[in-house]
Amino acid sequence: MRALSDFPDAHLRIFDRPDVPAAEDIRSVYLVGICGTGMGSLAGLFHQAGYSVRGSDSSTWPPMSERLAEMNIPVFEGFSASNLAETPDLTVIGNACTPLHVEAAYARENGLVQMSFPEAVAHFFIRNRKSIVVTGTHGKTTTTSLMAHVFRVANRDPGFLVGGVMNNDQISYAVGSGNHFIIEGDEYDTAYFDKQPKFMHYRPTTAVVTSIEFDHADIYASMKDYREAFGAFANLIPPGGLLVLCIDDPEVRRLSSEVSCRTLTYGIESSDVDVTAVRIKTGSDGQRFDLVYKGAIMGRAWLPLSGRHNLQNALAVAGVALEEGLSFEEIVAGFGSFKGIQRRQQIRGEEAGVLVIDDFAHHPTAVRATVQSACERWPDRRVVAIFEPRSNSSRRKIFEEGYANAFSQAGAVFLSRPPFRHNDNVSDFIDIDNLTDHMERLGIPAKSAEGAEGLLPLILEELRPGDVALIMSNGGFGGIHDLLLKELSTR
Repeated sequence: MRALSDFPDAHLRIFDRPDVPAAEDIRSVYLVGICGTGMGSLAGLFHQAGYSVRGSDSSTWPPMSERLAEMNIPVFEGFSASNLAETPDLTVIGNACTPLHVEAAYARENGLVQMSFPEAVAHFFIRNRKSIVVTGTHGKTTTTSLMAHVFRVANRDPGFLVGGVMNNDQISYAVGSGNHFIIEGDEYDTAYFDKQPKFMHYRPTTAVVTSIEFDHADIYASMKDYREAFGAFANLIPPGGLLVLCIDDPEVRRLSSEVSCRTLTYGIESSDVDVTAVRIKTGSDGQRFDLVYKGAIMGRAWLPLSGRHNLQNALAVAGVALEEGLSFEEIVAGFGSFKGIQRRQQIRGEEAGVLVIDDFAHHPTAVRATVQSACERWPDRRVVAIFEPRSNSSRRKIFEEGYANAFSQAGAVFLSRPPFRHNDNVSDFIDIDNLTDHMERLGIPAKSAEGAEGLLPLILEELRPGDVALIMSNGGFGGIHDLLLKELSTR
């Protein structure tokens, strides 16, 4: 990743920040960008811990705006220096802020006590607890959520913070009173004044690495750069700590030789592995399997999630839980009662015989795994894939070939043409026409249009009773889920 000194505005990024007082000496906290998924959850953590919380965002939108309102957390709509006139004890600067952001600039120029999101999590909530950090290109949110749920069911009352809303209790965070803090470790950069990956701040005692595949091409220059970030993270784990590795992934396997801490391996494709599954049986209600731990069959388990990737995620959770003293029975109880996460194969509704599914997938590998999982879960139904490449990274040309192969199991494909901004070089981004031509040559009907409104009539023309409409985006996709269900209901 780029050093701060390499930026043309380095003089605005490198500055002396006031020391942050002890957590017990802070009373009021202000979050810049409070409606983001992570920042809103952090606001909830502060509120739950008894701090006075307020914040701002460019616009407020459900569901985070509703959750903040339920907690009576004041939110300024729109950014202004005047929002900070009543100086808070601590200002948390969101990752989306640039050095010229009006509130970030005010905090810097007026010497306000300020931290980034990951610094605040570590300082106030991880503190001296046993930190379990789940990292990897894919599967972080599901693995972290399942881990937190298993520990909660086992009455360990962990603190946790995940990048999605768990369907169990509709939560994404908790301060907790137990010895563990479980957190999703994002490799994206921290703040405009700190270009380290977020996960470098989380003080890992135990860490999981699910996968390593090039991503975030907007901030990582190469696979070497990306790989080195995970290597640096793995070497944060103390000698007495534990690194849990999915050795089905060759890039992850390499980490075992680069660290001094103890390692635990998991996977379903490798023979020499510490945690694995045998006698796997898949069905519409998930997967059943025998859990194997260090050569011993622990017993039969049921996971109400589909897909090979989710079975791998469950093995990571089982390995950590067993190492932390949870019993097999407690783990099985947690698996069986897990209701999943919003926007991960979430059923949004069914109309006119068409099942509408919402998923967050946006990297080619995640898209491929999600399509495959849907095909396994509903083997008697045709999966129609509807995809929006929206983020800076997912729109990149480097992923075009990956997307071309990601939809091979779909019965039909609809692609939203990616948005281009005023300073984008079109040649740097995927060519949707190339993708649709490629799929047509494979015999997969494929069409494209601009956004939800452009795609909707094309999708409705294609869908028939019995289909699964699998919608994938890391954004709102113009509300296409509800629009589609509404139109289908009139058939």
